[in-house]
Amino acid sequence: MTRIFAQTVLSRARVLLVACCVIAIAWAIRHWAGVEHAAARTPAKPVASPLPPAKGVAPTSAQSVTQKQPIVALVNGQTVMRDELAKECLRHHGKEVLESLVNRRLVDKHCRERGVTVTQQEIDEEIDRIARKFSLPKDKYLSLLEKDRGIKPKQYGQDIVWPTLALRKLAAAQLTVSEQELNDAYESQFGPAVKARLIVFDERAQAQKILAEAKARPEEFGALARKHSKDVNSASANGLIQPIRKHLGDPKIEQISFGLRPGEISEIIPVGNQFAIIKCEGMIAPAQADRQQVASELAEAIKERKLRAAAAETFQTLQKEARLQNVMNDSALSEQNPGVAATVNGEPIMIAELAEQCIERHGKNVLDGTINRRLLEQSLKRRKLEVTNSDIDLEIERAALAVGKVLPNKQPDIKGWLAMVTQSQGITAEVYIHDVVWPSVAMKKIVGEAVKITDDDMKKGFEANYGPRVRCRVIVLNNQRKAQEVWDLARQEPTAKRFGDLAEQYSIEANSRSLRGEIPPIQKFGGQPVLEKQAFDLKSGEMSGVVQVGENYVILFCEGYTKPVSVDPNSVKDQLYADILEKKQRLVMADTFEKIKAGATIDNYLAGTSQSPKREKELLDEDMQQQPERTAKRPQPTVKSPPRR
Repeated sequence: MTRIFAQTVLSRARVLLVACCVIAIAWAIRHWAGVEHAAARTPAKPVASPLPPAKGVAPTSAQSVTQKQPIVALVNGQTVMRDELAKECLRHHGKEVLESLVNRRLVDKHCRERGVTVTQQEIDEEIDRIARKFSLPKDKYLSLLEKDRGIKPKQYGQDIVWPTLALRKLAAAQLTVSEQELNDAYESQFGPAVKARLIVFDERAQAQKILAEAKARPEEFGALARKHSKDVNSASANGLIQPIRKHLGDPKIEQISFGLRPGEISEIIPVGNQFAIIKCEGMIAPAQADRQQVASELAEAIKERKLRAAAAETFQTLQKEARLQNVMNDSALSEQNPGVAATVNGEPIMIAELAEQCIERHGKNVLDGTINRRLLEQSLKRRKLEVTNSDIDLEIERAALAVGKVLPNKQPDIKGWLAMVTQSQGITAEVYIHDVVWPSVAMKKIVGEAVKITDDDMKKGFEANYGPRVRCRVIVLNNQRKAQEVWDLARQEPTAKRFGDLAEQYSIEANSRSLRGEIPPIQKFGGQPVLEKQAFDLKSGEMSGVVQVGENYVILFCEGYTKPVSVDPNSVKDQLYADILEKKQRLVMADTFEKIKAGATIDNYLAGTSQSPKREKELLDEDMQQQPERTAKRPQPTVKSPPRR
């Protein structure tokens, strides 16, 4: 339901994302993915074929980099060179990849000193074992890793599986499992558990006050948690937490929880610098599991847990004992050690090696961004436009002002804004300007004055932001027949309490289920016209029919309307205009970039793909052929009433 209602509420808490909409489109441009509007053709022949990568389980010394194809892409006949891609990869991923290489080198050195080896066969067998745990064939498991997490099979073997096996061998003496540990693990997984709700406080005084209220009205514990708890995750679920099991968390909390009777509320429990109270909602009986049958599985889980601790301890020891120098980020050291990225106990990691590792892991994605930037540069040049430093500065100022990042004198707080955005995005200021600000400015210049704001836009914007909203509860289901059954149950007793009970029992969306169907008030012109019409057609206490939204089915219960915000339209005219302009500009920018890319000739040698623009008639014919199919597949929002009995 979060996805369905994401566009129906003007959330002040999300002002950063709303105000930085141009940033979002810039990232979209950088990582553009989707169906290419291009004719398939044989890629242009590369200058030279790259040699196959050298085989080896783990690096044992600084390796020479194999000669690679110097041209990685052609964009409308303009080359993208490998060294250019290498610089971009280092800019974006150099720090994390270097850290990985250093850690791998440290573990490898320790293995060599101890006479520990890990063979390729052991790596393959470990990957097979992990894949079987997920009931997947090895190839399918590796494919999912690459698709969902961007981890290539070779990288997975070298950077994840190999260190795991190496550390497991190095820490073998620490991985013994005692009988007591097996008993505790069995009790944790298969023993009794406590169903509970939790409220967390920062101050004891407030905890004492709310504890008194909770004991006076135990049935209101969930509402008190939602209103007062400092633990956001449980507060959003009316205080509900995962069942409390033994030997897994704070012993004091476990002891107190297992001592409570159903419905009983604990006294205040100090937890670190905070204070908690717990309500027992009931007990979960022990599972009937044969101890002998699960013993090996439990022992393996304990070993895995110990391995993580042993790995952290081993790394800490290795790092304390190692002589590490980050040469690349030190100008003086770089001058003394040309071409060196870092040294590990005197052994160099060359920048060329680091760059190739970056390309191998992230090259395709970074090259997509480089190609997209090249397309923008070419488009600017054709229009005799350019992005200046002044343009960049103004865009950064605009972004800072948009989120209210200002100094006491009301001027934009550039330094504060850059610190905030780089920290939230996990990037450097240089990358932010190169990958976010510059593309935003470039696209705005290319789009020019194409975006127009009408009086109707302004009226709708004012209504959306300051007009009344519908306070609703909702039930989301993914099956029409089940939706009709639940609708009939709700119709028999159309009260907010009954509707909340049904939402808690049947809604497939976690948030609406845990909050008994409560959602943020629905606004007009929020992006779901059918749903909005249904909501605004309801009176307080009325229930909608079954509303199809995409592939899901929604039932609404109206609990009333919020009051319109009393504000003079002229006083917010400029703010509304800027907000609407930004949103409409986003759409035009995305559409314009899609057309720029569709009209380009691109040979991507790294990905082995090629595209060329189709003639206008071919595109039109193809569009006409696909139109009926697209129309048939497009979900049509409809309102369905259950059949009469």
